[in-house]
Amino acid sequence: MFYALARELVSLAFHIYFKIIVLGRENIPKQKGSYIIASNHVSNNDPPMVGIVFKGKYTFMAKEELFHINPVFTWLIKKLGAFPVKRGSKDRAAIDSALDSLKQGRVFVIFPEGTRSKDGELGKPKSGVTLIAARAGVPVVPVFVKYGKKRFFRRRALVSVGKAIPAEKFAIDIEDKRQIRGVSELIMGEIAKLKECAPELD
Repeated sequence: MFYALARELVSLAFHIYFKIIVLGRENIPKQKGSYIIASNHVSNNDPPMVGIVFKGKYTFMAKEELFHINPVFTWLIKKLGAFPVKRGSKDRAAIDSALDSLKQGRVFVIFPEGTRSKDGELGKPKSGVTLIAARAGVPVVPVFVKYGKKRFFRRRALVSVGKAIPAEKFAIDIEDKRQIRGVSELIMGEIAKLKECAPELD
């Protein structure tokens, strides 16, 4: 109940502040969960921006520091589906949380680069998204997000959705670093294609 209400309030606020353009809406899975969204990361607005475009409940990793700001904020982001991850290390607890959320039929949002891009350019992918997709046996939907300049009190925002990469692509040996790297680069390659085709936002 709280999640649905919070989602509607966030969606309303975002549609007031942003003029949201969605490309590739036909690529949004019909199923309400048990798949991964892999997106580039340029703003703290990215998780809710992606979340209001897709259906179903979603979860996402958030840097551990955010869970120590204050108790109210911690409670809120947990209710909205966030769980902590220790950056710069292989956080097995965070991976297990992602797998559990997918088993529960949620949509899992992850940013393969592992951190925000300061210049809008795509970085190298980490292995996390591939490990989770391989262990969960679920498809991955590539997404590209970008924002325009603020005009008066609104900004334009673009969410471009690519075709889902089928689960079969992630049937790999997760002990083989070469295979993991190859699949991670495949995911980032699909995001890069969306970036190349994205229109300019004023």
